[in-house]
Amino acid sequence: MTRSALSRPAAIAALVLSLTFGLDVPVAEAQQTGSIDSATRGPSGLPLPRFVSLKSGRVNSRIGPGTSYAVDWLYLKPGLPMEIIQEYDNWRKVRDSDGAEGWVNQSLLSGKRTAIAAPWQRSKGANIDLYAQPNRSANRVAAVEPGVIGTLETCDGEWCRATFGGHTGWVAQAQLWGAYPGELFKD
Repeated sequence: MTRSALSRPAAIAALVLSLTFGLDVPVAEAQQTGSIDSATRGPSGLPLPRFVSLKSGRVNSRIGPGTSYAVDWLYLKPGLPMEIIQEYDNWRKVRDSDGAEGWVNQSLLSGKRTAIAAPWQRSKGANIDLYAQPNRSANRVAAVEPGVIGTLETCDGEWCRATFGGHTGWVAQAQLWGAYPGELFKD
């Protein structure tokens, strides 16, 4: 449902119900291409949804926005990319690459952009190519296994310059979970 489909009072009521009862009520969809100015902004003033990464090696994901809520997941991998989909005070509702959602304190999240190489291809055995230049005819720098986490430097909407296991090169943006299709950014 788009933002224009709800009146302001209805959107506020949906948000209150969502936060109070933990309901996943779709209030607005952010555009996921290019400009931050075109995205929906959360209370922090930052765009929603957006990608971040885990700052710590032990991060509790809770069923609600506060320490009084039960821990649903424990993440043990610093640098793991997460998608922020909602904000409440200093809590962020995040989604991981497997689709699991939960609430994480903002102090445990970093703006450093990371990505997972094609996690949807983990069982297929095909590697993801990292190229010297942003095109498939360039020299191959490395072959990355699906599911490996790398650091993103820049994305031009089709290609991202990334580092995986000490190898830096260009990877097709569509082969990453951690950058939206068509998203432009520079670290």
